[in-house]
Amino acid sequence: MSNSKIVVVTGVSSGIGRATAIKFAQKGCRVFGTVRNIEKTQPINGVELVELDVCDETAVQNGIQTIIDQANRIDVLVNSAGVTLLGATEETSVSEAQALFDTNVFGILRVAKAVLPYMREQRSGRIVNISSVLGFLPAPYMGLYSASKHAVEGLSETLDHEVRKFGIRVSLVEPSFTKTNLDINAPQAASTIAVYDKDRNTVFEAIQKNVHKAPAPDEVASTIVNAALGTWKMRRTPKGEASLLSKLRRFMPFGPVDSGIRKTFGLS
Repeated sequence: MSNSKIVVVTGVSSGIGRATAIKFAQKGCRVFGTVRNIEKTQPINGVELVELDVCDETAVQNGIQTIIDQANRIDVLVNSAGVTLLGATEETSVSEAQALFDTNVFGILRVAKAVLPYMREQRSGRIVNISSVLGFLPAPYMGLYSASKHAVEGLSETLDHEVRKFGIRVSLVEPSFTKTNLDINAPQAASTIAVYDKDRNTVFEAIQKNVHKAPAPDEVASTIVNAALGTWKMRRTPKGEASLLSKLRRFMPFGPVDSGIRKTFGLS
């Protein structure tokens, strides 16, 4: 175990983060998984839980210091903690948007800033940020979530340019619909505007249908592990729909892509 990679995965209480932590442990890595509340989290075999709220600067610093005190280094950081939000852009309050970005974007920034000094000192490291196909595609009635993932993409690509001279590389993993409680129980914007009701309800039904028939997080978790431990590549999309959407975005004209998105979400 002394030669094992030291891996930190944020947001391991459920979903993609939990599946990813398990995969790393099965690979023989020493895994630290962060959660907001240890008392409310089911133990994970082979994973050391650390209390850390990515929205709290002090909690982030203390959590990372706890890991360093125990392991002396961090080889891999996976930023998996995230939240979602459904609703028309006009229906979304600024405070709801700020809360979303606080986790999905600024949470990544806080944790990366806490880890990078140690990676720079050891002259090596891999940071994997969990984006989404909505980091390169729009999705009706998920505007602010999509915007947050677009921000994650820009942040990640820029950071990779800045830190590669220290032996550190940054990668993105871009899953599509995945069957997790986060997506099944996605929160909705508190305010509604009646003129959006019909289309909003249609889109919400399409999202639920796609989530329920989506694969479990295992394939996404395997892609994350490959991104962290394999040959560096900026973007990785899990096999299946995510990979197909990535190719369509790159090679198809705007019109067919736009029409396909509207069809997927049941919009005329």
